[in-house]
Amino acid sequence: MNGFQTVASLVVLSALLSYLNFRYVRLPPKIGVMLIALLISLITIAAGRLGYTILRRDALEFLALIDFRHTLLNGMLAFLLFAGSLHVELEELNREKAIVAVLSTIGVAISMVVVGGGMWTIGRLLGSQHSFAENLLFGALISPTDPIAVISVMKSARAPKSLEVQLAGESLFNDGIGVVFFMLLQEIVESDARPSALYVASNFLEQSVGGVAFGLIAGFIVFRMLKGIDDYHVEILLTLALATGAYALADPLPVSAPIAVVSAGILIGNHGRTLAMSKTTRDNLDSFWELLDEILNVVLFVLIGLEMLVVPFSRSLVSAGLLAIPVVILARWISVAGVIALFRIRRPIVAGSTRILTWAGLRGGISVALALSLAEGGGRDLLLTMTYAVVVFSITAQGLTVGWLTRHLLPERG
Repeated sequence: MNGFQTVASLVVLSALLSYLNFRYVRLPPKIGVMLIALLISLITIAAGRLGYTILRRDALEFLALIDFRHTLLNGMLAFLLFAGSLHVELEELNREKAIVAVLSTIGVAISMVVVGGGMWTIGRLLGSQHSFAENLLFGALISPTDPIAVISVMKSARAPKSLEVQLAGESLFNDGIGVVFFMLLQEIVESDARPSALYVASNFLEQSVGGVAFGLIAGFIVFRMLKGIDDYHVEILLTLALATGAYALADPLPVSAPIAVVSAGILIGNHGRTLAMSKTTRDNLDSFWELLDEILNVVLFVLIGLEMLVVPFSRSLVSAGLLAIPVVILARWISVAGVIALFRIRRPIVAGSTRILTWAGLRGGISVALALSLAEGGGRDLLLTMTYAVVVFSITAQGLTVGWLTRHLLPERG
């Protein structure tokens, strides 16, 4: 099967599952297609255990051609982050910038440590020999909330604007922060390196601050180009070039490519939209990026469902995955509660913010992609199974109920 046939197969499957969900299942599109894909994976696994191995073999060969990690982190992510950041209002983000900054940095670090410490403690009680660093690595890949999942769900949750901006802003920036933590810990786990605190801090600042600066520079260049023309075909192409070009150029540099794309998207979505685009361009730009976002989201959630086929299963691994779910939720609550308590001293906070921000902190494809990037052997099977369990629970249980929770805690907005 060549590259075009692989893409065609994936698009056809995504379209068919979207049709089945819309016609019969009637769940939110992304959650519905993922659940159907999960069902297909379970049927394939069951068929393999009954002796019909050819179906699973073919499915695994198909997934190997796609390479989920490469497809997401070095392909789809640039488009999805740019599409999400285009609609973040700078004025609203500026109001919530302090909370967003703390949640996406210190909040991720707190959650990472709590998850790592919690899973290490549970592992010790159950006789596991996995190191604290390996558990901390799991904390790093699972702590960032997934912007793709969060923004998708919050569109229909009808949360107050301040909460929506906090969640969207945090999720857009903290995945880049999480990747930085993950890469540092991966280096420690896989090479027994012991970087100094100064190295960790300087690397973190270089990646995050450098990513913002790189994205703003790239965005400003495209902004100036947009001001010089009035043709929506060319202008849309320029934004497409910005999303892909900024990510591709930033990726080999010591800066965060995801943060660069988000910064560029926010600049274009605000200053570019108001100062460099006509109404016709704005309408067509929004339609283009919303359509691309929807299509890629569906494809991504189908892939998440199909990736169950590569997740190792055993009683001990599944048990660890189930135990990881409450630990990750607790860690999220601790990190959010601490940040909210800190800011409640200085400003009024929407009632129920801690519970909503905790439950709406969904995990998604980025966590799965990072887990799949781990080297074979060691604790990879354990980390991958725990990651997949948390992600599936997050998208289904939390994703389907966060709207209800928001309306329940804020009945006046129901």
